[in-house]
Amino acid sequence: MHAVHFGAGNIGRGFIGLLLYESGFQTTFVDVNDEVIRELNKQRQYHVMFSGKKSTETTVYDVTGINSVTDPEAVIQALVDADVVTTAVGPAVLPIIAELIAEGLKKRMQAPERSPVNVIACENMIGGSTALRNSVYSHATDAEQAIFDEWIGFPDAAVDRIVPNQSHEALLDVTVEPYHEWIVEDSHVKGEKPPIKGVTYVPDLRPYIERKLFTVNTGHLVPAYVGYYLGYDTIYEAIQDDTILNLINGVLRESGEALVLTYHFEREAHAEYIETIIGRFKNPYISDEVTRVGRNPIRKLGKNDRLIRPAALYQKHTGKVPTSLARTIAAALTYRNEADDEACELQKMIREHGYAKTLQTVSGLEANNPITQAVINEIDGLEELKK
Repeated sequence: MHAVHFGAGNIGRGFIGLLLYESGFQTTFVDVNDEVIRELNKQRQYHVMFSGKKSTETTVYDVTGINSVTDPEAVIQALVDADVVTTAVGPAVLPIIAELIAEGLKKRMQAPERSPVNVIACENMIGGSTALRNSVYSHATDAEQAIFDEWIGFPDAAVDRIVPNQSHEALLDVTVEPYHEWIVEDSHVKGEKPPIKGVTYVPDLRPYIERKLFTVNTGHLVPAYVGYYLGYDTIYEAIQDDTILNLINGVLRESGEALVLTYHFEREAHAEYIETIIGRFKNPYISDEVTRVGRNPIRKLGKNDRLIRPAALYQKHTGKVPTSLARTIAAALTYRNEADDEACELQKMIREHGYAKTLQTVSGLEANNPITQAVINEIDGLEELKK
């Protein structure tokens, strides 16, 4: 079996590529990093290390690479022959790779014997495959889209594995945490479900992707933004601070209540899930930089993203203001990192329009929403954390 995976970064190699290999796929990585592509074609293998008290490692074989800039025709042919297509490139890059994917799928559909294929976007976003599908379809005619509808699946997915920034002597080697979760919505699969070990297929993905987004990603932003505000460099350093750890617990109680009341997760099981997530954050062997976790604050303050939506759901179902989430949103608004373009743009908006108007613009919260006022109040209250 042959897989084509867009994105040869740490997540692509240490998560998706690893599971594809363990499922019997030969994987072709597509990327613009020529150094990585050349190394993939030279080594045809790499090592994945699992960080914990007892560190272990495994080797991924049968891998090759294609530079999509210098050899797009090779990418197109790989898509013609693929049994599954996956991505881990980041939400902003999906529209960029869409045209090339569209060309590959068009050529695939011209074959005398067509076969279905599924394109799974493994991104940190809600509806990643759907977003990619929409971008791909923008490069196809109505007739081509009709053929795609019959033969090409774009099932949405939720993925979870912490893969921090890192460097190794061997360029391709990557360190990951032992825990992983990959859930795929099977209602949009075409043909047989891709036989990928470690994937759980569900009929409705949204409860699971929001459970992950509003627990793992929401919780991670507390030591990122509050930790940065208090001068910590890494998630592990920040989480040693009891003030931050208590705030994480408060945030996840609020987002957890929103999830339980919205999707009817079993309350005790979700509490155990929260404990598992906090335990992962505490892993000293897999700590990440607060600036990497907190990057792109405007996107993370979006209406349907990991801070505003759980806050809104909590308010909707309980009639109360989520105070811990409000404090974390306030910390996000104060995030000043000159190396982060979105952080710079956010601070520019605040200087020109103030906190309330900026929050309204990036989050969609109305000025008279109690959450908005709670956030503004918490901005001043953040100073208390330094005492």
